[in-house]
Amino acid sequence: MNDGECSPNTLAREGNVSLAYHSTRGETPGVIFLGGFRSDMTGTKAVALEQACKVRGQSFVRFDYFGHGQSGGMFTDGTITRWRDDAIAVLDAASEGPQVLVGSSMGGWLMLLVALARPERVAGLVGIAAAPDFTEDLMWLTFDSSTRTLLETEGVYLDPSPYDPEPTPITMGLIEDGRQHLVLGQTIPFSGPVRLIHGMGDQDVPWQYSVRTAEALTSPDVALTLIKGGDHRLSEPHQIEQIIAAVADVCARIAH
Repeated sequence: MNDGECSPNTLAREGNVSLAYHSTRGETPGVIFLGGFRSDMTGTKAVALEQACKVRGQSFVRFDYFGHGQSGGMFTDGTITRWRDDAIAVLDAASEGPQVLVGSSMGGWLMLLVALARPERVAGLVGIAAAPDFTEDLMWLTFDSSTRTLLETEGVYLDPSPYDPEPTPITMGLIEDGRQHLVLGQTIPFSGPVRLIHGMGDQDVPWQYSVRTAEALTSPDVALTLIKGGDHRLSEPHQIEQIIAAVADVCARIAH
């Protein structure tokens, strides 16, 4: 297993593509971090959670989706289906026993899809600015008619990013595939503990999405923390401490 930022482990996937991941052995329930759209496993939150789990002697996995970070594949070939299946493959191959999924932004959508696919393995959830259904609600439905026409005719739209000098390529394939996985218009069956954390100053994913997620989940043990002034990233030290505490709370509830 790897320590720090030495070479990651790799997991072979279809099409001669490998996923990169870092794994730390430890006690269960383990923790698996699911990153956001165009982010990678070297982010502040992922690394901080890894260190916190090491201190507690808890297993931890962080990884890069297809087309992200150190994993293979072209980002523009990625879809919600593909990234969900990546997360399931990592859960199956790189972890044992009950797991807590920690999903940031898009990862908050994917953690719900993975929990639905592997209910016997996913014991708890922690969402950080969770963005279920974002391809429809926060992309397609907010695009103007000219952008939609461009997507329908050219298949891709270059969306200016506040986080990157290069625009984010949004494909029509991503939009269409996302429609197969919308979850907020229905009940989400999950019985384990759930903690949702969202910044009220989030300009990318409104905090109301975490309210809707809490309402949709069937679990009786769902708590939402709103951080006044918190942005989408929630990467300030005191915010990361809140995230670490939420993960520890969910793990403790499962262990007991």
